[in-house]
Amino acid sequence: MHAAFLKDVFQANAEKDALIWRGNVVSYATLLESVDRWRRELAKASVEPGTVTTIEGDFSPDAVSLLVALIDLGCIVVPLTSTVETKKPEFRDIAQVELTIRFNKEDSYLLDHVDRDVTQRILLDLKSRGNPGLVLFSSGSTGKNKAAVHDFVPLLDKFRVERHSLRTITFLLFDHIGGVNTLLYNLSNAGCIVTIQDRRPEAVCAAIEKHGVELLPTSPSFLNLLLVSEAYRRHDLSSLKLVTYGTEVMPQSTLERFHSLFPDVRLLQTYGLSELGILRSKSKSSDSLWVKIGGEGFETRVVDGLLEIRARSAMLGYLNAPSPFTEDGWFKTGDCVEEEDGYFRFLGRDSEIINVGGEKVYPAEVESALQRLPGVADVMVNGEPNALLGQIVVAHVNLEEEESLAEFRKRMRSYCKERLAPYKIPQKVVVVDRSLHGDRFKKIRAPGAV
Repeated sequence: MHAAFLKDVFQANAEKDALIWRGNVVSYATLLESVDRWRRELAKASVEPGTVTTIEGDFSPDAVSLLVALIDLGCIVVPLTSTVETKKPEFRDIAQVELTIRFNKEDSYLLDHVDRDVTQRILLDLKSRGNPGLVLFSSGSTGKNKAAVHDFVPLLDKFRVERHSLRTITFLLFDHIGGVNTLLYNLSNAGCIVTIQDRRPEAVCAAIEKHGVELLPTSPSFLNLLLVSEAYRRHDLSSLKLVTYGTEVMPQSTLERFHSLFPDVRLLQTYGLSELGILRSKSKSSDSLWVKIGGEGFETRVVDGLLEIRARSAMLGYLNAPSPFTEDGWFKTGDCVEEEDGYFRFLGRDSEIINVGGEKVYPAEVESALQRLPGVADVMVNGEPNALLGQIVVAHVNLEEEESLAEFRKRMRSYCKERLAPYKIPQKVVVVDRSLHGDRFKKIRAPGAV
């Protein structure tokens, strides 16, 4: 009974709202009944503990209760959403899936057994322990998608400590470590999950107003879109108490503008990885990019400017890549940081640093400067090879109003001269009229991505 403590929470809070899905309220009593129904369905389908099972859906009542039932049974869960539709066959093969459970838009499901032998050592070891597992695929924005395997038991342990109960939007996806963390945090504290099918600013703001949402876990890219859209002006967001942000570096300009518009909303920077889980965090202040991370079960250190973490909840390994851990268990995150009095400031990914004639340029710093430039709706900065300098800085820009490239370049250069070192000023500008982020509202800097 691996989910016994969750079921105890459901029982003790039977009358409270557990989930709002398409406007329908689901109580904890109903959710508990659904978990028990799934246990009977799985038994009827001869599903054994350790079965590698996909949940292909979103935060629907049946998908959520199925997740709890599979954890309770001791299965290895592979959550997949529609954002990876074309890659699902590949992901099922990598994870050696033995059972697929697919949900449609009406929350009806199709259950299929797969004739397959599980041969992956990590999966076999997890099966032998009798513990439930979790397989998460990375976004693959700068390379191939890696499949991280977790033992669910240490991941669940941190949720046994009672914390605040909040009404929370499920902005981060069902197959993302942040989405899984949001779900388990709320279920373990008898909070209310407010599901959304549309993650555009207008729809998110409408959901906050309609359902009295208190917590919005999101990304810097989305917060910038929210500011540009001005959807916040058309909806009452007074219920909002806390906004958490992560997955990418927050531009200082976006943080300051959001904080000035919502001074009563606490802003908290979060940090987590598919390989490690989500660390506890504490921002120095709502308008500061300095953050403490760690807490019980986590150790941090900085080696040559790069963050390394050792975690009790670390993954067991990748299914399709070599182990990234040092011999003594430290994970090299690849994140460049500064450290001061126990706080970290994230500068960017080591793989995204632009080297201009031997000088380092962090894309987020340039993006932060350009987002203050009037007329710029959004910007994504990356590097491009250059025969003389090694690389040059390239800015992909969404403009609020039509403007010639020559006029914008002239205005941009004049603006940047007082704010950026000469080598940080973009040498090439590309005006685009399409989104600069992926389905997970995270900027994609891979070459050719925009």
